[in-house]
Parts: sequence; C-alpha cells; structure tokens
Amino acid sequence: MAVVVASVLAAGVLVPAASVHPASTPAPAPASYERSIPPLTDDRGRTLTLRGWNVEDKANRGEAALSAITERHFRDLRANGFNFARLLVFWDDLEPRRGQYSERYLRRIERVLDWASKHRVHVLIDAHQDVFGPVFGHRGIPAWATRTDGLPFTPNPDDWFSEYFQPAVQRAFTHLYEDPDLRRAQAAMWQVLAARVGRHPAVIGYDLINEPMGELREGEDLPTAAHRIEAQHLTPMYNRLARAIRAEDRDTWLFVEPTPIVGEGVPTGLGRIEDSRTVYAPHFYNTAMEAGADYDPGAGWIEAYEAAVTAYPARHRMPVVVGEWGPLNNSLPNMGRFYREAVASLNRYSSGWAGYVWCYGGGYCAVDERGRFRTNKERTATPYAPAVAGTVRSDTYDAESRSYRIAYRAAARPGVTELSLPPFARGWRVSVTGRAARVLGKAPYGGRLTVRAWPGTEVVVTVREAGPHGRTDHP
Repeated sequence: MAVVVASVLAAGVLVPAASVHPASTPAPAPASYERSIPPLTDDRGRTLTLRGWNVEDKANRGEAALSAITERHFRDLRANGFNFARLLVFWDDLEPRRGQYSERYLRRIERVLDWASKHRVHVLIDAHQDVFGPVFGHRGIPAWATRTDGLPFTPNPDDWFSEYFQPAVQRAFTHLYEDPDLRRAQAAMWQVLAARVGRHPAVIGYDLINEPMGELREGEDLPTAAHRIEAQHLTPMYNRLARAIRAEDRDTWLFVEPTPIVGEGVPTGLGRIEDSRTVYAPHFYNTAMEAGADYDPGAGWIEAYEAAVTAYPARHRMPVVVGEWGPLNNSLPNMGRFYREAVASLNRYSSGWAGYVWCYGGGYCAVDERGRFRTNKERTATPYAPAVAGTVRSDTYDAESRSYRIAYRAAARPGVTELSLPPFARGWRVSVTGRAARVLGKAPYGGRLTVRAWPGTEVVVTVREAGPHGRTDHP
C-alpha cells in the first residue's frame, strides 16, 4: 500500500515539506511522453490494454494458502468488463524452508490461473511483500531469508507502514539486496515459478517484488534515499532476476516497481533494465487520501504524479502498467471527481492498471458481499479496447457522456481488434468507420465485440449510450 505521512513522521525520518508535497508545484510532463512510451503488446503484435484489479488472500497461509480466492473472482471480473488480475503470491508460502518448495502452493497457483484462463483474464504474478515478511508479522520474504543483525523492531498495528522505518526491517532489505546467498535464493525462487507457470495461457507477466523499500542513511531525506535505493539496489536486483527468469522463460513480460515514494510525485532513480520485455509498474497512492482525507482537486497531485511517473518509461522506452491504486474511503464528497480524473490520467500514459482490491466486503474491496460496486468504484468499469490489431492514433473516454472513441490504423497483417463493454442497463450503441470495417458480435448491454478492417485502413470505433430501447448500430 501507499506511504502515509503519519508513517514518515512517526519514524522520525527527515523529509522536508517540499519533498513530502511536491504536488504543490508540479513539474511539467515531457511534451512527447505519450508518443515515447510504447504500448504493451501480445504475441500477435496487437496493442494491449489491461483493466482490472488485484486478487489476494492475505488471511490464509500454509495448507490454506490461496483458499479465499475462488472462480467467482474471475467470473465477476470478466462479467464487469475487466481482463486483468494482479495475483499476490508469497515467497514464504512457496519456500517455507530453504530449498524446499511447496508443491501444494504451486498447484493452487495453477488452479487460480486455470480459472483466470477460463474467463479470459490476464494474470500478473506478483511476488508480494508487506513490511518484508513474517518475522515482522506480515507476509513476503521467508523467515530464513530475514537478517536483522539484532536491530530493534517495535510493531505498530495502528500504522503498519511506519514499520518499514524500523531498523530491523530496513537492515533486512539491505541483506536481501547485498548478501550473495540471498540473491541466489531469490533468483532460484523466481526460476521455480517461471518454470512452473511460464507457459500457462493466463500469465502475462511477473512483478518481481511489491513496493520495495530499503535502508535510510543518517540525515538522508526520503526522496533522496528512495533515489539511491532504486539506483544502487533495485536496478541491479531487477537485472539479476531478469537473467535468472530468462533461463526458464524467454517471453513473459517482467514488471519492475520503483519504491512507493513515486506516489508523492518523486521521479524514480531506477536505471536501465537490460531486458527488452520489461514493464514499468509504479503504484498510484496519495499520502493524504491514504490517511483518510478527501481528494483535493486544487493540490495538483495527479498532475505531479503523471509528470514524475512518465519520465522514466519515456526515456527507456518501456510500457507502463500501474499495479495498484484506489483510496480507502471512496465515498467522500470529492471521490467521484477523483475517479474521473484518475482514470483519465491513467489512460493517457499507461497500457493498463489494477485497482486495489477485488474482494467482497468493506475497506478497499471493489464490491460488496453481493458483488455490487461500492460507491464510485463503478467508475472504473468503462468501454475500452483490450486488443487492437493496428497502431492506435487516439483512445479516449468521456465520463460525462459515457462515450468511448478509439481511432487506429489497421495492421498490414489481418487481425482482430477486441472491444469490451461493461454491463449497462440502457445499452450501448456502437458504430465503426473505415474501409471494409465491421463490428462482429452482439453485446448491446455489455460484453465482448470484435472489429475487422481492411489492412492499412484508418478505423474509428465509437461507443455511446444507446437510446431508451437499447438500440445499436451494429448487426
């Protein structure tokens, strides 16, 4: 989850006010970043868009691990128009004792992937950690791989993120990054996963570590520390893991995250990842909103975040997929505006995103126990094109009119473009222009459609609310 200001202050970390709130003076985004950031693509060269949610089971471990995830998760995701799930897996469950990998856990991962494949949902395998792992009362890095040098740790259940700044947790990260045997163990863990699930049709990528942190030096403010950790620890770690995974899986996308500090509009210090199939996967959280505040449209946070988060992938020519986002209290007065502006921003520069989290209940859950969207979260379910057989010229959604428009030049090789329409009681009206361009299928009240067009044709597809009788323009 996100860095919260209270956590930083509680930890006594030196963070100048200007560093905590850079959104007050947002830096301009590079004028050409939308053209410089390449799209995510599939094995047919189609431009992909991923829209979905995180799927997790943090409550159960050992023999009960992943038991809270059911086929319903993926059936409901797809029924609401989503095609993407970021699946949390935990190293401590996979390798509870050094060198002994849990066959039961691997089979349960495969069962979840089978459900996803059945319902046509792409899955990102996320090696998740919260406050490093079970030694500190959380999940992630196994106890046998946790080294603290005897430094102190004091739990803070009322503000769990502040625990990242405890000396023992910070030292554990340093050992993970620097100790040769732990480096080898982390690489071996990823090789086991890649060898087992790399060919599964549901798997689109591997998120190498969730929200990595590190050890702050005396007198160092948080943005400076984050930049150093990203440059000196995360970049070489990601390159090591990429080499290890490629020994087992040459094609699956690798997703790399900066530290969570990017959420404050701080550009990352990550260097070049020497793998051509790498995706930049930051998270999108705001400190004030995570602490319970309403969205402040005048603060400029979304603009600052967009400016900061696009510089790195534009420079290194990497697609972007935002791995987590969404406030805890989504029913405050300005949250409707937040969702509209956040979705519009994410769609400008990213190939997709995963909200946090698809579960049935309260808190961060996307839907209630009956599967109905909780307040404002229905704004994430909009028409979009999961796969485009061609070069996208423009791709826009107007939340006020509920209208979607995509323009693209059809590829020289014939291919199928896919449209996804969320359920809508009034129905959708779909029209298409372009030489021999046709919309195939019927989904007036939501579902999947395909578009075919003559190679090289300029195609425009428009989706609008239908009339009172649900009339559509396509056959």
